[in-house]
Amino acid sequence: MAGIHLRPSCASSLRPIVVAELGRGAVNHAALTKPDRLWSAQEVLVPSSPVPAAAGVYGWYFEKAPYPELAAGRLLYVGIAPRHMANRISTQNLRKRVRYHYRGNAAGSTLRLTLGCLLGIELRRVGSGKRMTFGKAGEAVLSEWMAENARVCWIEHAEPWTVEAELISQLDLPLNLDQNRRNPFYSPLKELRSQARQRARESAVSA
Repeated sequence: MAGIHLRPSCASSLRPIVVAELGRGAVNHAALTKPDRLWSAQEVLVPSSPVPAAAGVYGWYFEKAPYPELAAGRLLYVGIAPRHMANRISTQNLRKRVRYHYRGNAAGSTLRLTLGCLLGIELRRVGSGKRMTFGKAGEAVLSEWMAENARVCWIEHAEPWTVEAELISQLDLPLNLDQNRRNPFYSPLKELRSQARQRARESAVSA
């Protein structure tokens, strides 16, 4: 069964999302591609966050496209939480992961890394020099951009790693790189991120 979350919206363009509860081997594409509601950072990051502390799939839309070749107002990226890694399952859930994308850093968020590179924010080596983020100032700029433009929806799913490949193969998701070589934006995005990492390696480590 699907449940409908209705919460006050802080942006007039937001709509109610249908959050489907799905089991292994099933996925409701429409709940991601044509959601009834999209949620903003202001709504997601409050203590009473509507994002469930459960396993599932989440999708990202952007009111302003992060790159000229991309379209605003459509699904550009999907992610899952938790991930199945070798002989264990990560401790992530939808709430932790979505909130981290909104306020974390590029070292822990592939989405933030991609968006920052597309927006031209300088990637830097930090700490010991092994980690790469956009630095405190750059991450703050990215978080502000996401608060203004990034909107998210989700589907609860008991084992999201069992449907990730299906979603990526069947949907047009230009910001997903893993398992997505067929997408026309794959090569440009991969090259752009590679160049950003190379410039960071050639620069001094930031405090």
